Amino acid sequence: MNSNSKPTALVTGASSGIGKAIAKRLIEDGYHVYVAARSIDRMQDLASLGAVPLRMDISNEDEITAAVRTITGQSGGVDVLVNNAGFGLYGPVEEITIDEARYQFEVNLFGAARLTQLLLPAMRARRSGTIVNITSMGGKIYTVLGAWYHATKHALEGWSDSLRLELEPFGIRVVVVEPGQIETGFGDAASRGLVERSGDGPYGARARKVAKSMDEAYGHCKGSDPRVIADVVSKAVRSARPMTRYAAGKYAKPMIWVRKWLGDRMFDRLIKSQM
Repeated sequence: MNSNSKPTALVTGASSGIGKAIAKRLIEDGYHVYVAARSIDRMQDLASLGAVPLRMDISNEDEITAAVRTITGQSGGVDVLVNNAGFGLYGPVEEITIDEARYQFEVNLFGAARLTQLLLPAMRARRSGTIVNITSMGGKIYTVLGAWYHATKHALEGWSDSLRLELEPFGIRVVVVEPGQIETGFGDAASRGLVERSGDGPYGARARKVAKSMDEAYGHCKGSDPRVIADVVSKAVRSARPMTRYAAGKYAKPMIWVRKWLGDRMFDRLIKSQM
């Protein structure tokens, strides 16, 4: 789509972790890559590799539309969209405010949906393109005190499946990638917020146990390198017929399998035993 004839990609949440690794891999694969996040400074390493950094808070309509205007003006649109931006909100349903829950949905679901809406017309006109939605093994399983986070990831899974069917006639592929435990700082941020919010309330004992289990899981047991997910995305976008979803990274495949076949009560016991 762009003037230098390279295929074009946009990766959101590219300032760290999985998003940064995906952006680096797509640059290596020969894409003209736009990278988006709230902090331009944290994407300067990607700029030095040839990426074009864009400031974009995925929950901000004005910043989303401004980024799309820049991309369409310079490149006509994108061949690959990687919706990666997201975060994990942990805490009791009773204690998380509805405004906080709405913001979790704005970042993890509605921001990706709005960005997709704005970039689809150019893809549809060309009758080609790939949309990769980074969900989580958390879109197939659940954990204690993670109701709002899991709700967004389950929603993104279902949204992606329906989107895949409606875009198929236009030659546009929709792929879901479900990371497991990845070294991204996710656990530290989620556990810290959980203790700050609920450590001393009526759910305090459980909140502290969940936070401790997160710290142990992400501190003592290293997760997979983010490049594992970058490799999966690279494989999917280069494939003539990609799979509809890929589970990758530590624990992803076994946890999704166990959830599917054990049933609710057995899975409940498994999750509680991790505390």
